[in-house]
Amino acid sequence: MSDSLYHRLFSHPVMVEQLVREFVPEAMAAGLDFSRMERVNAKFHASTGSRREGDVVWRIPTIGGEDVYLYLLCEFQSTVDWWMPVRTQVYEGLLWQHVIVEKTLKAGDRLPPVLMLLLYNGEPRWSAPTNIADLIALPTDSPLWPWQPRVRYHLLDMGAVPDDDLASRDSLAALLFRLEQHHEPDELANLIDDVVGWFRRHPGYEELKSLFTELVRQAIEGFGTSVTIPDDLMEMKTMLARQGEVWKQRWLAEGEARGEARGEARGEARGEARGEARGKARGKAEMLLRLLPMRCGPVSPEIEERVRKASSEQLDEWSVRLMSARTLEDVFDEPTTH
Repeated sequence: MSDSLYHRLFSHPVMVEQLVREFVPEAMAAGLDFSRMERVNAKFHASTGSRREGDVVWRIPTIGGEDVYLYLLCEFQSTVDWWMPVRTQVYEGLLWQHVIVEKTLKAGDRLPPVLMLLLYNGEPRWSAPTNIADLIALPTDSPLWPWQPRVRYHLLDMGAVPDDDLASRDSLAALLFRLEQHHEPDELANLIDDVVGWFRRHPGYEELKSLFTELVRQAIEGFGTSVTIPDDLMEMKTMLARQGEVWKQRWLAEGEARGEARGEARGEARGEARGEARGKARGKAEMLLRLLPMRCGPVSPEIEERVRKASSEQLDEWSVRLMSARTLEDVFDEPTTH
């Protein structure tokens, strides 16, 4: 999903409120007053001097009267940024500079607290430090440690939230997290029902409905198909129900064709019968590798190699397990019997 689309989503107060209520318990414990939240048009700039399009800042007062600034960093990339705590320190400094000028703070005044949220929608799970202390080459018992900066951010790794947890939540924030995960066509069709149902129960959010329609469109485009995608959510669901099985059969046929071609080429040297059998196995392997990320998430090189080396019978067994699997372990670990 593009930064621009996230920027528009979290320009709506209901998206920010639901995100914080559902996934940031530390902020909720501070007693936030969402009825008085206001958008802050902070003018942050990139190193090139251009305006940073992804900056979204909201001022949310607490019930006690103090302000809490939620800084939502809308830079979503497929790779993990190891130096994110350093960028956090820069962004928080820029925000405080903006607050000092905006409120004309003077000596003796105090700065409002800041909570920075990082929404991450990449495929590999986030593995970078969330605290700048983990990046500083200094032992914590060093006499210099008290002078080191203390900066951290609140990580929201969308793909790390369990499906069951997300399905139990009735919010647009949870629906966003679900749409960012891998789905087969029939699963995405069911998810569209949940999206349509939310907007039917909560009328008056036409712009957000349009943005979620675009989210669904991007999810469908992720299947790599060339069909024309409708503009209406229910029409998208109908198309998925009609085309889903066709796409699966096409992926299977393409995988088998590639596998048979490779098998036939090798079969000339090793025997046609063996080449044909291996070609079918390769086709099944290609199909399984195509479907695994949609159902269970990213596939490691080790798993990919295991699939490509498996027998036709083993591939058949894994394909059956995939139909009800939620994780890669469900597919590849041998079931235990009691």
